[in-house]
Amino acid sequence: MSPRARRSYDQYCSAARALDAVGDRWTLLIVRELLAGPRRYTDLHADLPGVSTDVLASRLRDMERDGLTTRRRLPPPGAAYVYELTARGRALLPVLEALGAWGAGELGERRPTDAVRAHWFALPLLRALREAGAAEGVVEVRLEEGDFHLYADAVAEEEGGRVYGDGPAPGEPGARLVLDAGTCAALGRGETGLLDAVRDGRVEVTGDGPAAKALREG
Repeated sequence: MSPRARRSYDQYCSAARALDAVGDRWTLLIVRELLAGPRRYTDLHADLPGVSTDVLASRLRDMERDGLTTRRRLPPPGAAYVYELTARGRALLPVLEALGAWGAGELGERRPTDAVRAHWFALPLLRALREAGAAEGVVEVRLEEGDFHLYADAVAEEEGGRVYGDGPAPGEPGARLVLDAGTCAALGRGETGLLDAVRDGRVEVTGDGPAAKALREG
């Protein structure tokens, strides 16, 4: 099936042109998921609760048409198709970070109907690490909801633009953080800083890398 014709605001304005490409519902959340690197369609669908298969397929086609993503087949024995961000798609990282910071105050208490995935806290925690002067190397994060790992800026470049990954870090991380979702949300809302949360015992830090040392000594 070919991509649908792009709808446009038909306004000679860079913000309007940007929204022509990413303003549809689900598009930026798909970008959020693909900041973890190549993902299969089934994995994307599993981590985007509420999106229909038809809508997800349509958004992925639109994003490929607009140069935000590419689709390729993995070599055997995997042989599955995966979607990944292009350089143009990865350039949306600061947009998502700014949008997340702007919307952090809307989190409040988690509602009974709210889905949650551990890695949805990746971008707020990466921002908290930067603010604490501890955004170095690979940082593993452990929550009750699951584990994920973060790539600090220099490492993210080496990883082809990947910002985070699901599950434990490959190899020994420079720092390992253990905390709960409530503390993650408080960090995202700016109610506490990461250094304060470590001092208060709300975040447990282990590891011998620069990030762990910065958090323990900060």
